Amino acid sequence: MKRTWNPKKHKRMKKHGFLKRLQSLGGLKILKRRRAKGRKTLAVLKKK
Repeated sequence: MKRTWNPKKHKRMKKHGFLKRLQSLGGLKILKRRRAKGRKTLAVLKKK
């Protein structure tokens, strides 16, 4: 049986990445809230 979670970096970035957040009003609000809270990471980052 296959695992239910098969991580793909590209798909993750497309859906939850910083640039994707900037494209919508809702996404901008998320970033604003996370900045206000003092989050270390605002959105999903591509790890090397």
